[in-house]
Amino acid sequence: MRVISGEFRSRFLKPVPGDKTRPTTDKVKESIFNMIGPYFESGSFLDLFAGSGNVGIEAVSRGMHHATLVDKQYAAIKTIKENVAVTKKQDNFSIIKSDANLALNKLSQEGRTFDIIFLDPPYKNQKMVDHANIIKNLSLLNSNGILICETDNSVHLEDNISGYKLINQKNYGLTVVTIYKFLG
Repeated sequence: MRVISGEFRSRFLKPVPGDKTRPTTDKVKESIFNMIGPYFESGSFLDLFAGSGNVGIEAVSRGMHHATLVDKQYAAIKTIKENVAVTKKQDNFSIIKSDANLALNKLSQEGRTFDIIFLDPPYKNQKMVDHANIIKNLSLLNSNGILICETDNSVHLEDNISGYKLINQKNYGLTVVTIYKFLG
């Protein structure tokens, strides 16, 4: 696993040890950024199920000013910290050890908002529409913000979720990436 492009290009990142996380592959990660960017001049990024921190680190490498990386597993948080250290830009990252719903509430209470939110929960626990609604209700996405959902190919997401408009969807075999624009 590596950073594909931008400031941290070609730096290798560690995967989370064990089998409790499923990292976003380099192929899928590159495709996601080609669909939404591929480069940015600023902005804030939230990865709600960060695993190794791989996608958020890629976002900052490509020009996002800040990435917030959330995961509830100790091993994931340890790996995220090690991977963020590889960037030598730790101030561009916030790392939160928390359950996703608790983290969303905390971020809302702090008045935080994001330009892009990435959802890639464990495939057996995917509640994308529920999370999209919580994000909308807590006003966590900036106007015209982007919500990216990475799902198992057995999950069917609606074209338009209340408050969001589908802008792109790609199937990568076992993985499907669905991108929505926030209409708020």
